[in-house]
Amino acid sequence: MSLHVRRQVQIRSVLPTETEAARQLLAASGWKHRVSDPKQFRELLSRSQVTLVAVEDGEVIGFLRALSDGVTNGYISMLVVSETHRRKGIGRALVKAAMGEGKQMTWVLRAGRDGVAEFYEK
Repeated sequence: MSLHVRRQVQIRSVLPTETEAARQLLAASGWKHRVSDPKQFRELLSRSQVTLVAVEDGEVIGFLRALSDGVTNGYISMLVVSETHRRKGIGRALVKAAMGEGKQMTWVLRAGRDGVAEFYEK
């Protein structure tokens, strides 16, 4: 008999204890040039208005960073999901959580790297 258990993925703000795991996820996903210095990464998080993680069974499997005035404009700067968890709606859930319910907000997503435009189209 096979039992399939669907695990719960939490989308929430980054906890201080998850900072290094988020940095490692970004480094493993092509962002190493931006997150190689742990101290600078902590500073980057502290200056961002929105920093979210997707967590499953205590493991950070997704990350999003955004800047926003909270009224009319927002800019999603970093979005990554671990390779083994892609195509399961985690990136979409991170974006939805960042955007919230504010219908008056205009969000911009930076998709300037090769191959990411198709990912973000969805």
